[in-house]
Amino acid sequence: MVGSVTPDDLDLAEVLRFANRPARLPEGLRWDVLALYAGVLDGLRAAGPVASVGIDGWAVDYGLLDADGHLLGPPAHYRDARTEGVAARARRTVPAERLYARTGVQDAPFNTLHQLLAARDSAQFTAARRLLLVPDLITYWLTGEAGTEVTNASTTQLLDPRTGRWAADVAEAFGIDLGLFAPFRHPGDPAGTLLPHVREHLGRADPVPVTTVASHDTASAVVAVPARDGERFAYICTGTWSLVGLELDAPVLTAASRAANFTNELGLDGTVRYLRNITGLWLLQECMRAWAEDDVGALLREAAAVPGLRSVVDASDPAFLPPGRMPERIADACRSTGQPVPSTRGETTRCVLDSLALAHRRAVEEAQRLADHPVDVVYVVGGAARNALLCRLTADACGLPVVAGPAEAAALGNVLVQARAHGLVGDRAAMRGLVARTQPLRRYEPSGDGAAWDAAARRVAGRTRP
Repeated sequence: MVGSVTPDDLDLAEVLRFANRPARLPEGLRWDVLALYAGVLDGLRAAGPVASVGIDGWAVDYGLLDADGHLLGPPAHYRDARTEGVAARARRTVPAERLYARTGVQDAPFNTLHQLLAARDSAQFTAARRLLLVPDLITYWLTGEAGTEVTNASTTQLLDPRTGRWAADVAEAFGIDLGLFAPFRHPGDPAGTLLPHVREHLGRADPVPVTTVASHDTASAVVAVPARDGERFAYICTGTWSLVGLELDAPVLTAASRAANFTNELGLDGTVRYLRNITGLWLLQECMRAWAEDDVGALLREAAAVPGLRSVVDASDPAFLPPGRMPERIADACRSTGQPVPSTRGETTRCVLDSLALAHRRAVEEAQRLADHPVDVVYVVGGAARNALLCRLTADACGLPVVAGPAEAAALGNVLVQARAHGLVGDRAAMRGLVARTQPLRRYEPSGDGAAWDAAARRVAGRTRP
């Protein structure tokens, strides 16, 4: 994506899109990070002359480098089965209450901490001298300079969100050497310049700066939430996951917050992204893969014709985390709870969307209560901002207005942080004002039968894990 920024204009253009295809190797599910890096180089070449480059990506996964700075193997995928049962064993070393009080991170099997514990006795881990989270790894290959960007580091379950520094006592308790991590970087910091061989590949003779952005894509997306200055808002960053939460000045580290499995991750300018991870459009993506269907518009039209709240599932159930057989697993969940079993693609799609709207509702309500932070509007950014049916259902479920857009929020937030580092825009309020003035947005007012959503929420709550 190429962004063009002035104090009065913000434009974003897609110049190249390439596939991200993980590979299942004998040792497990792995990212094809070399193909991703090749795609990045192709994209930079297609972009032409640019003033700055910034890399964001997903959280928790990492690459290990040897003493020569060479990658020891393809990074493990967070959906890999190697972390099964690790969290329970970890709690015998550091109780869940203490771990949350120190790191504020949700209890999830894919957390970096659990991945490190699963890998700790491997030959690859023994040989490692540097650990780089995936966006930092791409940046390292572009510049030759290693750093650990702090918004992504905050997802590792090894960082103290109150200080923005490592929780050294937690790492020591688990026998994790924090020296594996490169020095911290913050959004806006210089990250080096493109290496000579990279510039040669791109046909560039002049130095091209690489700027540290909020490298966790959700942190970048929150930068681009088009909220008005002083507005009380919740956000839903949508895509494979739905990240539902609030932007706060300080973490919420209470026992109630831990029990509700909210996470405290860092955002731009030391803010806290207080949110819950919900298995989002992954449910529909996996259904479409099983059906060999690529026309999402047709599925949404079929779903719109299905009566609402006919069948709902707990979208946060870990049973939906692994890939494969998603339509059958959704049907099994409905059958096991005595609900009508979806028999068509439209019915399954409507079940997914109703269930996601209910999960959004629950997260928005609990975030407000746990943080003592009421909101007046919900912003939906990311891919689902284009999904009018899901946005309308979310407004109805939450009983709050939903403002949808921008769809490419992570890329816009990435570009805006670079632009601020180069003196083109001001503070977060100015960034968000520029997004609001220049990007297409759509507002959905709540309607429908609130009592029906209440009843559906009680049905889901009745089978949600305590």
